[in-house]
Amino acid sequence: MGQQAARPFNNRTPEVELEFQRNSDLGYEEGGTFGSVRCLEHGVPNSLVRWHYHEEYELHLIVQTSGKVFVGDYIGGFEPGHLVLTGPRLPHNWISTDVPEGGVPIRDRVLQFSDEPLRKSSEFIPELSGLLPLLERASHGIEFIGISEQISERMTCIKDGTGVARFTEFLQLLHELSQHDQYNLLSSARLQSFDDDDSLNQISEVVDYITENYGTPFSMADICEHFNMSSSHFSRYFQRATGNTFTDFVNRMRINRACVLLMETEQYVSTICYSVGFNNIANFNRRFMDIKGMTPSEFRRQGQARFG
Repeated sequence: MGQQAARPFNNRTPEVELEFQRNSDLGYEEGGTFGSVRCLEHGVPNSLVRWHYHEEYELHLIVQTSGKVFVGDYIGGFEPGHLVLTGPRLPHNWISTDVPEGGVPIRDRVLQFSDEPLRKSSEFIPELSGLLPLLERASHGIEFIGISEQISERMTCIKDGTGVARFTEFLQLLHELSQHDQYNLLSSARLQSFDDDDSLNQISEVVDYITENYGTPFSMADICEHFNMSSSHFSRYFQRATGNTFTDFVNRMRINRACVLLMETEQYVSTICYSVGFNNIANFNRRFMDIKGMTPSEFRRQGQARFG
């Protein structure tokens, strides 16, 4: 069987959300009535329910209905209390599967905020630097467990507040999220430990190397030789920094790359298998099932639902 060339689906491209599209008719706060944090509430059906991304972080709390959530290459379920923080330019959508006739008035409660103000402020206010690891993790989507009610109260205070009081509530909300240790990273394998700058830089170099070369065969011994580290030291160090063994991390990286190709191209599953670095289709299917809980073909079919 000949290989089928990659051909992007134009209608699979996430829609970019721009500032001029955000008006009060859709549930946004009026422009000029808020500072660095913008609130949004909307129900379903609503034109905001679509596969899209934007430049801002978004804290998203589901109030009503259940269904499928799509964040980057992640597909999962949601129900009331589902709380997710997405980072800039990370595509996402929530598709409700149990909407009653006539819809629901409020399904989503949302906060949006930009990256630059917090990062620049942290250069002059050292206390804010403790929030930066949270922002880094958000680049792949964070699902928080067991804190929805507490965060919902904070979101209400932010929505009802003004000026310094509103911003203080926002900082407290970020602090609570940054300290909460029950969470799942959704879209791909991610660094979970930040000991110091030198350690972070070293492990980042390793992860960058794996990311750039995931499609070619390599072993842990090859990586150790490349970075001049002993295998025992590297194994302990890598697992502490990423939360995964080396093998699990590489498999997750490759499966996540495969998910993107499954959603955005028409390539055969077998073609994708070899292009992301697996050397046989049976192992690829087995690892895909272990990590995603479904076959590659099922993932491709379910991925179509993210458009609503």
